[in-house]
Amino acid sequence: MADTRAPEVDPKLLEILVCPVTKTTLRYDRERQELISDKARLAFPIRDGIPIMLADEARPLDDE
Repeated sequence: MADTRAPEVDPKLLEILVCPVTKTTLRYDRERQELISDKARLAFPIRDGIPIMLADEARPLDDE
């Protein structure tokens, strides 16, 4: 049976990444595969285990 779980993000990478907009720390949402910037109110997607740290690719958190 194939493994359908999303690839894990390297924990060391998560420790050094910051929001490209506010330069503040990010929160990892494992279920949604996103890095959350609470200060910027943005969610940056993680695709194939790679964080996409572009403001244009981020989802606004206004809808939550």
